[in-house]
Amino acid sequence: DQGHSLLDLPQLSSSSSSSSSSVGEVEWGEEGQYVYLESHEYLMYNTYDVHFYASFALIQTFPRLELNLQREIGRETLMHRPHDLMTTLADGKRVARKVRGAVPHDVGTPSGDPFLQPNAYCVHDVSHWKDLNSKFVLQVYRDFVATGDRSFLRDMWPVVFETMLYLDVFDRDRDGMIENENFPDQTYDTWDALGVSAYCGGLWVAALSAASSMAALLDLPLDQAHFASQRERASRVLENLWNGSFYDYDSSGKKTDTLMADALAGQWYARACGLASLHPAERVKGTLRQIFLHNVMGCHGGHMGAANGFRPSRSTVDTSSMQSCEVWTGTTDGLAACMMQEGLTKEAWRTLKGMYRATYVDHAYFFQTPEALDMGGRYRAPSYMRPLSIWAVQWALDHPLPLDAPSPHSSSSECP
Repeated sequence: DQGHSLLDLPQLSSSSSSSSSSVGEVEWGEEGQYVYLESHEYLMYNTYDVHFYASFALIQTFPRLELNLQREIGRETLMHRPHDLMTTLADGKRVARKVRGAVPHDVGTPSGDPFLQPNAYCVHDVSHWKDLNSKFVLQVYRDFVATGDRSFLRDMWPVVFETMLYLDVFDRDRDGMIENENFPDQTYDTWDALGVSAYCGGLWVAALSAASSMAALLDLPLDQAHFASQRERASRVLENLWNGSFYDYDSSGKKTDTLMADALAGQWYARACGLASLHPAERVKGTLRQIFLHNVMGCHGGHMGAANGFRPSRSTVDTSSMQSCEVWTGTTDGLAACMMQEGLTKEAWRTLKGMYRATYVDHAYFFQTPEALDMGGRYRAPSYMRPLSIWAVQWALDHPLPLDAPSPHSSSSECP
């Protein structure tokens, strides 16, 4: 039991959410509004940075519920509650619970007032997270690709546009690329990043691609040109992370030997949406092969899944944070789906086999799949949301991509 609920809610609008604007009053119709808990340990509904992975299950089984969930996230994105303050656990700062333009981390907690009081998560200030807004844009586009629902796309576009403008503020040097701020400002919330990061930077480039494609579909040529131009600029910056073998964790110079299993999350989602590759094909496959060699096969001989972080020069997992040395079941699923999309089918199934063995054979966590396993096989957060990303593997099987799909660099000058 994932704490699922299907609610028949009254119509919600900007007035009921303390937002000065709205994409329109949200009506759930016959489907209602679906909520589910992040886990039995993390009591938050529709945790959005994690739903990014898990949403492949909902869009393929109950697509109308998925669209309603996205509409609600859009409504709450436009909330602005600067005087509703909360104290963050990481540093004790007093911050606004909800800032307009910042996609919410969650829609609330069972003990609170879900939908009306989002962001029950209080470890960090999520209005400074660098993945949530990109993930919203990518999921909106993916859901349109899955359903072909143009009315949904039209309704969501104003929120998509505003979320992109909000995240663009974190491009401090105006080179087209957002920068992380030296704290865990993304779903890996004990693993900090500084400057340009492979994870958040890749998601940003993918979101720019999706935004440009949505604008083209809605016949908005100026917006399409703007996002396409910024995508090209951001892409060039992202390629600076290439070290000849894989993409560095970030540009800080402190983690040049860290190989992240989720480094190509943006590539995975962009290709799942049918968008062009974010990187040259040889670099994508090279990075995936390095991840398979080190994060997968270097972690308990390939019998566990993919370690989030690995240091190839030392032949060991990255122990710089609690999460860098864990195996995340949902991340491993997403990685396998990415491998399949890029034609590395054998590596994908071998990766999944190891994760299956560690989770269900060695430890028998049936019907309580955890978020994470440490190197000793101990679990964290049972009955977790992210492992629903196994449905991304089904998506990859059902939506095979041509292996010669164009790269944005294929007809341009050589990458740095």
